[in-house]
Amino acid sequence: MGDRSHDAVKLGLASHLTRLWRYGVILSGSRDTAEDLVQATCLRALERAHQFEPGTRLDRWLMTILHRIWLNDLRAARYRRGQGLVDAESALVFDGVRVIEANISASQVLRKVQALPEAQRETVYLVYVEGFTYREAAEALDVPIGTVMSRLAAARAKLSESAEGDSQARRVGS
Repeated sequence: MGDRSHDAVKLGLASHLTRLWRYGVILSGSRDTAEDLVQATCLRALERAHQFEPGTRLDRWLMTILHRIWLNDLRAARYRRGQGLVDAESALVFDGVRVIEANISASQVLRKVQALPEAQRETVYLVYVEGFTYREAAEALDVPIGTVMSRLAAARAKLSESAEGDSQARRVGS
């Protein structure tokens, strides 16, 4: 099984690099740090390929590795929570076909998501961007499923509150 695991990891790794990098940017707020996280994730995945079970979701396994590397790096460097938010415009890449309003709206949404506390931000990313189930996100983040649900509820409440504030500000400004 070790050879099958190693082959599955080797063959599947390249197809997940972009998603891993995006998750690294979401966690760290830095493109350079995201690249370092992806590189460390690839190395660790290849070193521990024997632990991967073929037939299970490689993306979930890789995201879990990346998340744990990030947490270990945070602990080692003693970073405070919430540092290093990514600039919304630099994280958005559009194909040029989209209208300006979509750019502005997406940029505003990304800014609001980036303003969430780190625990909520990473949970929102895994569930709403990567499509993880609550259980998969809980496993990747190494937290109970109830914690995932409460983080998402809190994030939705904050985003809703922020949207209502924007709506009121537009009405006052008109």
